[in-house]
Amino acid sequence: MQGTGRRAQGAGKIKIIEIREVIMKKKIRFSLVYRDMWQSSGKYQPRVDQLKEVAPHIIEMGCFDRIETNGGAFEQVQLLYGENPNVAVREWTRPFNEAGIQTHMLERALNGIRMYPVPADIRRLMFNVKKAQGVNISRSFCGLNDYRNLELSVKYAKEAGMISQGALSITHSPVHTVDYYMNVVDHIVDYGADEICLKDMAGVGRPATLGELVKQIKKKYPEILVQYHGHSGPGMSMASMLEVARAGADYVDVAMEPLSWGMIHPDVIAVRAMLDDAGFDVPAINMDAYMKVRSLTQSFIDDFLGYFIDPRNKQVSSLLISSGLPGGMMGSMMADLKGVHQGINTSLRKQDKPELTEDELIVKLFREVEEIWPVLGYPPLVTPFSQYVKNVALMNIIQMTSGRERYGMIDNNTWDMILGKAGWLPGKPGKEITDLAAKLGKEFYSGNPQDAYPDELPSFREEMKKNGWDPGKDDEELFEFAIHERQYRDYKSGIARTRFMNELEKAKEAAKTATSVKMPEQKDMAKTAETAQKRNDPLLKAITAPARGKIYYNLYGEVTEPSKPGDHVNAGERICYIQTSSYIEEIVSPYEGEVAEVVVSQGANVNKGDALFMIKEQKTVKNKKKKV
Repeated sequence: MQGTGRRAQGAGKIKIIEIREVIMKKKIRFSLVYRDMWQSSGKYQPRVDQLKEVAPHIIEMGCFDRIETNGGAFEQVQLLYGENPNVAVREWTRPFNEAGIQTHMLERALNGIRMYPVPADIRRLMFNVKKAQGVNISRSFCGLNDYRNLELSVKYAKEAGMISQGALSITHSPVHTVDYYMNVVDHIVDYGADEICLKDMAGVGRPATLGELVKQIKKKYPEILVQYHGHSGPGMSMASMLEVARAGADYVDVAMEPLSWGMIHPDVIAVRAMLDDAGFDVPAINMDAYMKVRSLTQSFIDDFLGYFIDPRNKQVSSLLISSGLPGGMMGSMMADLKGVHQGINTSLRKQDKPELTEDELIVKLFREVEEIWPVLGYPPLVTPFSQYVKNVALMNIIQMTSGRERYGMIDNNTWDMILGKAGWLPGKPGKEITDLAAKLGKEFYSGNPQDAYPDELPSFREEMKKNGWDPGKDDEELFEFAIHERQYRDYKSGIARTRFMNELEKAKEAAKTATSVKMPEQKDMAKTAETAQKRNDPLLKAITAPARGKIYYNLYGEVTEPSKPGDHVNAGERICYIQTSSYIEEIVSPYEGEVAEVVVSQGANVNKGDALFMIKEQKTVKNKKKKV
């Protein structure tokens, strides 16, 4: 960039303008984080058959150079509901490989694709397996930004023939400066990393700072590709995308409806429009294919995945800016708060103190996170360290409510983080923590974290042999057993499938109970179906809900007169709206005829397949169109 500027000097204003135009036409390419879209929304991922169904249409959209396919919790989730993750990854990546679209996975350095440290021999096998399964790029991050933990990730990825993308865990604090991150970049580039990712997992990275960081990376390492990954939870990621693009970034991660915005990621349509207007070269979107992918994704939600999606993850919250917690944690955090809320208020009542509302408790938790984060050494709030910090904050609140001091309930995993067994903390732990460690006889660890975890692969291979289990193609089954031992045992025994089906049935029952409380008209639906059967009238047709959601007649400020028995409706005529967790859709009548019964009222909550209207179909069209 500097060389270009020097060449422009003395060449006149016209030349300068030409150079600026060239710069502004820089290509920005998109990666669809289909895996993270689901993980940031809820608990589970789509089944392999669903992934195979949606893949061709993602390709048809024509705007993605990359797709995030797996890693993170993907493989573990597949095991949890009794599917083979190795089959899923191979089948899911194949169509993208054939189309020339790069696939990438997320791995956690020392923790691999699980929540706790992994021996080096298992880490090495992971990269070989994933490359053989069709994954092109490994996005590797250390939650503490300890570059020592990333050294083997870079080495093993490149040995396996993968593109190594070293990721920076982005947060905002007095210690997380541009210089701090550039020190990490220097080391992972020296290890041989091909690319750098800015992993803004909570979306709290400040746009100007991120732009400056990309600018410095590109200035020092112009050959290094830079990719930005920013969650939309606090509302700053669109501005961050524009800043990093102007600073020289090459790729940005995007989502798409119905799993965009909220705590997830910005939608590709909005991102493209913004960057196109700013003068960047961005790919066009096949909107017919976009709508197909949107529709299929919604059908997966309606099938079973929606039962495990927390609606709060669809909301943007600027409260996250001060705490720095990732938005994807909101669901689990609220579940935790519900579990302790009553107990905290019981304790307050005994002390004749005012009880806390849920909102007051949330604010209290966020403030406690702000209070203890520096004391714990400013660990970036990304999995699993975000959970550790949140848990300490929550336990502190419980302790202090009962008149006890902070830090009286710290689990072993959190202590490992504090003591340096997971890597260097970005900041120095506070005196109250170091004093507590000394009081408890805990020693700080100064060695390389990987050295504390000796190789284990031979023992897993031996056990597979004893059990008569096939190690699988490219040792992929061996790897899965070694990385997710407990979940793999449950998968092999069939327990995982049984447990998931029980969990699904409970979720369905809970949804029915919640719906029946909110809408007593459910009884009327059953009555309608019974009446229709008794009539045995082939002309009596039910219009049903296409998805789970809330029914509206009046929307967007317009007043639409609800249909009533005796009204005539035409085929294709709008009769109401349904608002799902992800979108608002018109419901039109597929039949022409007379309204026999209106089953639901304004604001009713319905499940997919519930009857909304009963229509007496008419074969002869009469000029009786109802005013709308």
